[in-house]
Amino acid sequence: MYYDRKLKIFSCTANVPLAKSIAEKIETNLGDSEVIRFSDGEVSIRIGESVRGSDVYVIQPTSAPGNENLMELLVMIDALKRASAKRITAVMPYYGYARQDRKTRPRDPITAKLVANLLTTAGADRILTIDLHAGAIQGFFDIPVDHMTAAPLLADYFTNKGTNDLVVVSPDIGGVTRARDLAERLSVPLAIIDKRRPQANVSEIMNIIGDIKDKNTIMVDDIIDTAGTITLAAKALIDRGAKKVYACCTHPVFSGPAIDLLSKAPISELVVCDTILLPEEKQLPNIKICSVAELLADAIIRIHEDLSISTLFDAT
Repeated sequence: MYYDRKLKIFSCTANVPLAKSIAEKIETNLGDSEVIRFSDGEVSIRIGESVRGSDVYVIQPTSAPGNENLMELLVMIDALKRASAKRITAVMPYYGYARQDRKTRPRDPITAKLVANLLTTAGADRILTIDLHAGAIQGFFDIPVDHMTAAPLLADYFTNKGTNDLVVVSPDIGGVTRARDLAERLSVPLAIIDKRRPQANVSEIMNIIGDIKDKNTIMVDDIIDTAGTITLAAKALIDRGAKKVYACCTHPVFSGPAIDLLSKAPISELVVCDTILLPEEKQLPNIKICSVAELLADAIIRIHEDLSISTLFDAT
């Protein structure tokens, strides 16, 4: 049993089931807190126990509604800071606003940096997150960032499944590093889909690099948002002779037409993590959920005890 009265786990409202699972694995209880909204929508936080001198971890992905969940996290951090917590770690399984990480056109914002500034100013001493959209976002912070990956969990899932003739497929050029990592963990070949994106959330398949004919393919991405890319890619793989198409991602954003597109796509199984709480109406029969609770619980214990977390990156 692990217990340390100075280690405290708190949760905002974005993903309470994940926070409870993390607390259970650490064998402690969630901290006593309440998120309150005034009649005009403003957020307030009530902390119902002493946190003076404590090492506090706040579980809150900034998934939809992103603005609401981000504000909850900022106000929670401020409340804990003013209550004399010794160290506050923002545990953000999903880091929202990460896709605007650079200027691609004149006068574009860089919201990934803006959010980093907000978290630091609010009083966060450390960030723990999983599969940032761009690893360089770690450099936007002037506080330590522990950047975990869900790749070992996804690799374990497909290893235990025991499917033969596998090929890992990157749905675009930008995801090649991620796909290569999974391919190496599974010891299988890699293929790449070369596509053109005429505008945001619209993609067109151009070509497939690699041998996928008569193979069982696994597409991997960090985020599935509107699902346009992944469903077009699945159709292209089947049209070019793939036996089956599996897909996996860390963050199931599933906005807009995603569920409708995924329900019609030729995807045998879609494996996602619970970094974002998936409501029941979005849980299709072919969706399988891998929990990141144990990964985050192990990371929290190691951070609390000032131990290295590098072994968790290589876990299989």
